[in-house]
Amino acid sequence: MSRMDVHGTVADGFEQVREAFAAVLAEQDGQAGAQLTAYAHGRRVVDLWAGDEVGGDTLTAVYSSTKGAATLVTALLVQEGVLALDEPVARHWPEFAAAGKDTITLRDVLTHRSGVLGVDGGLPAGELADDAVIARRLAGQRPYWRPGTAYGYGGFVTFAMVNEVIRRVTGRSLQQVYDERIRAPYGLDLYLGLPEAEEERFLPIQRWTATPEQEAAFWANLPGRDSILGIGYGLNSTPPLDQVAFANTRAVRAGGQASAGGVGSARGLAGLYAAAVWGLDGRAPFLKPDTVAEFAQLHSVGADLVRGDQGNYALGFQAKGLRYPFLSANAFGHDGSAGSEAFADPRGGLAFGYTRRRFGFAWSYPEHDLLAAAVHRAACEDVR
Repeated sequence: MSRMDVHGTVADGFEQVREAFAAVLAEQDGQAGAQLTAYAHGRRVVDLWAGDEVGGDTLTAVYSSTKGAATLVTALLVQEGVLALDEPVARHWPEFAAAGKDTITLRDVLTHRSGVLGVDGGLPAGELADDAVIARRLAGQRPYWRPGTAYGYGGFVTFAMVNEVIRRVTGRSLQQVYDERIRAPYGLDLYLGLPEAEEERFLPIQRWTATPEQEAAFWANLPGRDSILGIGYGLNSTPPLDQVAFANTRAVRAGGQASAGGVGSARGLAGLYAAAVWGLDGRAPFLKPDTVAEFAQLHSVGADLVRGDQGNYALGFQAKGLRYPFLSANAFGHDGSAGSEAFADPRGGLAFGYTRRRFGFAWSYPEHDLLAAAVHRAACEDVR
């Protein structure tokens, strides 16, 4: 096992989190580095990092943790009455009504119940980098199941649909609203569209480590490229999507594709959820408690047609109270394929952010459980 120096700070009573972080890194022989930040009741109590070239302000691809930021934009606009969850998407985007999609609502899209998770023949990487292009391709696509009858994770396209609705209603993109209303006011190191001036802080995601035999067995056991899973994960394009290369592409991070193109740090991820629920650095939270409660409510549970038992969704968010049983029932957030994790537990007072620079083989990140549990345990002991 390799040993990495852990840098950063923890508040009194959170020393066990540093120990857990160090243990995780020691287990991940050759791991390229990670960051961990947590807030407890609005106070930053953990700010740690380790790895070659990795600092506390290093930025890297957070993949589907981007969906958390995109959902918070949506929640803010719903709170203000700009968007209505139960209006048909086609009311604002008429082209979307084609092929039996006329009754699909924004709530259906946010809870992965629309049946729209890709297009026949696939979306190549260049098209997946651009929400507007994705939306044009999706407009004529027939859903892969009857809307509302089941749910399946739309990994790359869900928030292109949300973004198109926001464009039609406000004249602004989801990325513009996020930057102007959330990122800049709260000083968050989490970008949906990384400026050129911040490029020097970006470190690319590294490919997983596996033997050739493990690699061959993994791909051989995956469902076919035109299966529901293959469509959901972009594998039905020609060539199939290379997720590592996609995350490291300048066009993806410059555009900030709203489902998977975000770039940030653990500080940015944890700060986003702290700002939403409790406020940050003297600024009030940007969501009201009733809005938080609505978006944290369970909507899609049981077997996910794409992710199987890894499903379970609130409104736009993953249901973290089901993912981590020690959290409250209304905990919500979103992880990412590159290994990031982020959530808020409104009842427990926690905001959590984690990034890592190397994909886990077979999208496996067991350290999420260990680190989330360590932070939760320390926070519980801190309030006794």
